[in-house]
Amino acid sequence: MRVLSGMQPSGRLHLGNYLGALTNWKTLQEDHTCFFFVADWHALSTNYEDTGLVTTYVRELLIDWLAAGIDPERSTVFIQSHVPEHAVLQLLLSMLTPVSWLERNPTYKEKQEQLEGRDLSTHGFLGYPVLQAADILLYKADAVPVGKDQLPHLELTREIARRFNSLYTPVLVEPKELLTEFPKVVGTDGRKMSKSYRNTINLSDPEPTVRQTLKTMVTDPARVKRTDPGNPEICPVFEFHKIYSDATVIDQVNEECRTAKIGCIDCKKFVADRVVAQLSPIWEARSSLEANPAKLDEVARDGCDRASKISRQTLEEVKEAMKISV
Repeated sequence: MRVLSGMQPSGRLHLGNYLGALTNWKTLQEDHTCFFFVADWHALSTNYEDTGLVTTYVRELLIDWLAAGIDPERSTVFIQSHVPEHAVLQLLLSMLTPVSWLERNPTYKEKQEQLEGRDLSTHGFLGYPVLQAADILLYKADAVPVGKDQLPHLELTREIARRFNSLYTPVLVEPKELLTEFPKVVGTDGRKMSKSYRNTINLSDPEPTVRQTLKTMVTDPARVKRTDPGNPEICPVFEFHKIYSDATVIDQVNEECRTAKIGCIDCKKFVADRVVAQLSPIWEARSSLEANPAKLDEVARDGCDRASKISRQTLEEVKEAMKISV
């Protein structure tokens, strides 16, 4: 099975990205042909006014992926803008995509409301689902790992593929969803971990920062004093225990928090030890990659070469189907 997925370079990755996407990608690359791309053109759809850090974020994203276990020998890892066929196919598909299909995109108005104060009344933002479709269709991906909230986007990709195949010749593959239960990783303030909330623990944060960040994490608001009994079910730190701790520790924390036998500082230390244990090999790999920028360039170059061979072939088939091949 051919699988494709990507991420926008909008900053350093955090535990939510790692647990929600990268661990799944690592599993998929064991048995499938995987394409993972840095969606730097997509980043411009909402950040076109401030592009100064895009290049930096692209490199940081690649470092995080490789350090987290994405293997460029097993997966094709590449940068979207280095494969111009993405833009050409988007242009061709935009010619046959009705505007009404784009306007019904559920995230079109949602993002405009969430990013209030930013002018998103642009052709690029309205049409980004067409670029997304081109990203997928260019590699004839059989499946795309998505959460339920992303299903409308994938269905639009299938609709565009069906319209193309009915108008011309069946060339494009309709991708199926690879439904993934992304775990909800809470941030230090109890909300979903997100860069926009500034409540993250980043994969690149050093150990002292991780431990200090976890020390400041909110807990059960009713537990003011050390002697106050707590309720783990409403404590964000306990959510971390459910992810990182074994059953024995979870049971211990659950019982001792409710009876005030354990304090929040001790509870957080248990979690910090386990988070640090998971991040330690990632830190070591990051350090090696940062010290060898040529290796990073090589990975990006090789991945783009492999991606280009497939994308060029697909684009030629598209042009022939449209009878515009020269």
